[in-house]
Amino acid sequence: MTTPTHYDTLSIGSGEAGKYICWTRTSTLGVRTAVLEHSYLGGSCPNIACLPSKNFIFSAEVVHQAQKYTASGLLTGSGVGVNMKAVLERKKSMVKGLAEMHEGVFEQSGTELIMGHGTLLGDGRVEIALKEGGKKVVTADNIIICTGSRAKFDDTPGLKEANPLTHIEILELDEVPEHLVILGGGYVGLEFAQAFRRFGAKVTVVERSARILKNEDEDVSEALVDILKSEGVEFLTSTTISKVSGTSGQAVTLTGSRDGKTLEITGSHILVASGRLPNTEDFGAEAAGVELTGSGHVKVDEYLRTNVPGIFAVGDCAGSPQFTHIGFDDFRIVRDFLANKQPLRTTKDRQVPYTLYTNPELAHVGLSEQAARKAGIPYRLAELPMAAFLRTRTMDATRGFAKALVSTTDDTILGFTALGARAGELLPVVQLAMSAGLPYTSIVGLIVTHPTLNEGLVSLFGDVPAKS
Repeated sequence: MTTPTHYDTLSIGSGEAGKYICWTRTSTLGVRTAVLEHSYLGGSCPNIACLPSKNFIFSAEVVHQAQKYTASGLLTGSGVGVNMKAVLERKKSMVKGLAEMHEGVFEQSGTELIMGHGTLLGDGRVEIALKEGGKKVVTADNIIICTGSRAKFDDTPGLKEANPLTHIEILELDEVPEHLVILGGGYVGLEFAQAFRRFGAKVTVVERSARILKNEDEDVSEALVDILKSEGVEFLTSTTISKVSGTSGQAVTLTGSRDGKTLEITGSHILVASGRLPNTEDFGAEAAGVELTGSGHVKVDEYLRTNVPGIFAVGDCAGSPQFTHIGFDDFRIVRDFLANKQPLRTTKDRQVPYTLYTNPELAHVGLSEQAARKAGIPYRLAELPMAAFLRTRTMDATRGFAKALVSTTDDTILGFTALGARAGELLPVVQLAMSAGLPYTSIVGLIVTHPTLNEGLVSLFGDVPAKS
């Protein structure tokens, strides 16, 4: 009987955390590691999610700016249209380059890449259904579950039969939809709503809740919605869809109700952007004795350990916040735990910054006003319009505002939100002060290059009210 190939560490899935854990252990310790992947090399981010969507968003921004400045007379011409085939090819070219980059890292690190589907058998054994055909069993001291998540479909009659788009298929469109109906007013829905409106589609966003981005402060979500409305995006909140008929890509009709009144929406395409589900059904959790939560995520502790010794879960499938940068932090937590690097990193109380890549961007870290009030945490508030971030005036991008929450007792920063041009680039300065426990005055005292966007942070934090 052939002895199974043995690895120090094996990742089921090549997403952010899993691949980095294996790359690092091989390159720094010289141990044998392997990554299993059955579809997208490098995980969803470089192939079908973060980077491809931002590629589309940038193309839409180019079109929008060209149209804006042609209309103003700055650019001359008879009009600016969009070639969706060129948009698609630009995205494909980037994805191809990222795949080649991943192949190079695997080769340089020494981590073995196995294309196939992995299933836990228990006792450190994993069965691999090879993509090229056949099966084999391998063993590992440490197994990383890194299977990601997928778009969530509700059970609305006719929805699945309508063959709707998800974040994957919409990035393969080579023509502008006549009328794109988006189910869900979250991050994914809003980014695509603005992008495809700028490409020239009529866009309607349908949201069950009373307002868009219900977890954000009301002034933030209202300001962003007003901006998107000014570009022609239509919003239907407090709307429940009870039936879908037709086929996305041809004609599709959604029937439902809004404020007690019957509603019917007809569009050419429908995009489902109403949440995500963990991919935890078929990696062999039951056979290996790995516990799942009620929501279907792999149950983990603060070090991302499952209940089975030697098995970890990371990223979306473990219920971590659904951001690639959090997946990277998951990697660091497992890396340090395996190396017993003291003090150990954990998932407790870690910063979860995020940016919504609409234009203007919405960036946030720490407490929002809504969360602070709910928790009964007192704070001092400073606010500043983006027009006071003087760089925005050079870019004709003055819409939006920034605000900061500061402790009433020790001057530490509790939270920061910015809705404005390139707002995501403002986060690291604030995050560094927060993570180091520095007072807000440490930012006020900085000498910041003029005119940069970060210069506005000096003014923002300079407006923090004095302690009462």
